[in-house]
Amino acid sequence: MVLSLQGCMAVGKTTAVKYLQMNAPYINISYEINDDVLEQINRRQLDKSKYDDYLEIQRLWLKKEVERWNEAVKFPCSVMDFGAEEIEFYTLNYPKSIGVGWEIENALHPELEAVRKCMPTRILFLDASDEVLRSYKEKDNTRSRNFFEHYLKYLLPLKREWFFGKPNVDILCVDNLDAREVGIKVKEWCDCCIAAFAEN
Repeated sequence: MVLSLQGCMAVGKTTAVKYLQMNAPYINISYEINDDVLEQINRRQLDKSKYDDYLEIQRLWLKKEVERWNEAVKFPCSVMDFGAEEIEFYTLNYPKSIGVGWEIENALHPELEAVRKCMPTRILFLDASDEVLRSYKEKDNTRSRNFFEHYLKYLLPLKREWFFGKPNVDILCVDNLDAREVGIKVKEWCDCCIAAFAEN
């Protein structure tokens, strides 16, 4: 079984999976580790504001996600810090967020179809108000978060519309929870998913 944590940048996904790593050793954690993809993008000087370059960039990300899924399914239960659902969402919606009407579905059809076979069993969407997300971002000095404001203003509304209402998506509002409380709630959700999966 593959589970995935979703939400905005800075909402606390990585902190939550670190809690799982410490407190739920029966769960395999799959982090987003993308240095190899970023190195290729930089080496080839690909620019995501150009259509052809964007397609090449997303091919790299889509291929990487399939490889990651293939590793995750080797374990009885894996939790992903963003999973295949994220790369599908971003690939199709980032152009909309910058106001362009690029044709993506057909241009990347084989890659998108491959990644759609790698979707998680269930998704937990960590949601928070803009004010809380900004405060989390300001407290996190480990990442530059240069993309944060664009993500918050343009991508997060599209993301909520995309994910809310899907039958395999649960929502956890973290506005009034500290990091440990979020970790506890995420672990409880994982345990419930594992129990339900075992019953079936």
